[in-house]
Amino acid sequence: MKKLALHWKIIIGMVLGIIWALLSSTMGWSEFTINWIDPFGTIFINLLKLIAVPLVLFSIIGGVANIGDPSSLGRMGGKTLGIYLITTILAISLGLLLVNMFKPGALIDDQSRIDNRISYEIWADAEGYEIKDGINYLQDPEFFERAQEISELSKSELKEAAVADKMESVEKRKETTPLQPLIDIVPSNFFHSLSDNGLMLQIIFFAVFFGVCLLFIPTDKSQPVLNLVDGINEVFLKMVDIVMQAAPFFVFALLAGVVSKMAGNDIGKVVEIFKSLSWYSLTVLVGLLLMIFVVYPTVLKLFVKKIPYIGFFKGMGPAQTLAFSTSSSAATLPVTMECVEQNLGVDKKVTSFVLPIGATVNMDGTSMYQAIAVVFLAQLHMIDLTIGQQITVVLTATLASIGSAAVPSAGLVMLIIVLSSVGLNPAWIAIIFPVDRILDMFRTVVNVTGDATVCSIIADGENLLDYKEHEDPSETFDLDS
Repeated sequence: MKKLALHWKIIIGMVLGIIWALLSSTMGWSEFTINWIDPFGTIFINLLKLIAVPLVLFSIIGGVANIGDPSSLGRMGGKTLGIYLITTILAISLGLLLVNMFKPGALIDDQSRIDNRISYEIWADAEGYEIKDGINYLQDPEFFERAQEISELSKSELKEAAVADKMESVEKRKETTPLQPLIDIVPSNFFHSLSDNGLMLQIIFFAVFFGVCLLFIPTDKSQPVLNLVDGINEVFLKMVDIVMQAAPFFVFALLAGVVSKMAGNDIGKVVEIFKSLSWYSLTVLVGLLLMIFVVYPTVLKLFVKKIPYIGFFKGMGPAQTLAFSTSSSAATLPVTMECVEQNLGVDKKVTSFVLPIGATVNMDGTSMYQAIAVVFLAQLHMIDLTIGQQITVVLTATLASIGSAAVPSAGLVMLIIVLSSVGLNPAWIAIIFPVDRILDMFRTVVNVTGDATVCSIIADGENLLDYKEHEDPSETFDLDS
């Protein structure tokens, strides 16, 4: 086992975690798993998040200040944001293409869809929304009695505690002016920003501002500060090395806890849930896998010739497997930085600037999932969204992905904003709750892979890429090296 690459150890831990969870559900041990094993998975994510925020802060400060030439900073920043925006639009467009092609929401019996449609019309009437396609089942005598039965059911569903919590979270994010997103980027209290993972853009703003100011003061004044920043950064990277040695065990605990919470002591519940959502999940999965194995490698090959297809995935293996198990771009960021630097040969000046921004701004997997989920939920309720409404989904999902926290299931909260943008019921997110965490794992792999792709392209454009093939990507985390 000592000779086995780290990412293979992590995969083994993931598989054993799922097997243990299913076994414990069958044997009635789920409570034991949740109480005594799952907490170690929580500790793992907390450790990585503990490292991630200060690592983002000091990495960006060091990355910006080490650029040396302020004009290079502007050029690199513009290219970084531009390419991230292009990949996000590509991901959303691919998602809309797939969901309109497969129509997963229409693959259930008609009676269920009619009931869903009546439920939607009752909600739209109560909330004052216009029926999207002009068809009104409530005015048809054939469905009037059924509408009365569904009405009470809809009211009870809207009061679900889980949905209410999500709605309350989104209320805090409501825009008060067209430029509110820009206002939200600039912190009024930097120390408050450090204490909230949802305010990562504010931390990035401060770090960039601080780093730029270091460029404009005399070297004898800035160098001691820069040395301190680099030294602190090295300490946090060493923390990553140490934590990663225990990653296989932590991942086992994390996956065991996630599956046990979904299954309880009745494995049949999980089976039934996945039957009803299988087509939706398959559509999302196909889109995410196409992004990972086709879109990103194609984009990378167009701009960077020296990194081979297999070499890219060998180099990013540890970060991708960790992203899958943690469902958090922020928690995976320290490992992503080491993989890109050590295995893909990207200069630290680029990784320390591009990757922390990508962990917050680049949410391609989340954006694709939001686009597919909105159209799926509309199809499920017999609502045909027009091209204009789907374009609105693209724009809203793109902006929502920028403000989405790089933590597990953050996309589910932002999905409420996207649903509201086309006049659909935000409470419908309860329908996809059961499979969200599983798909969130794949979405995070897409996000991390996209970050690495863009980082490699930027580095090659700046002549700061020196790729050398590694036999064992896990050597990145060798404590003795």
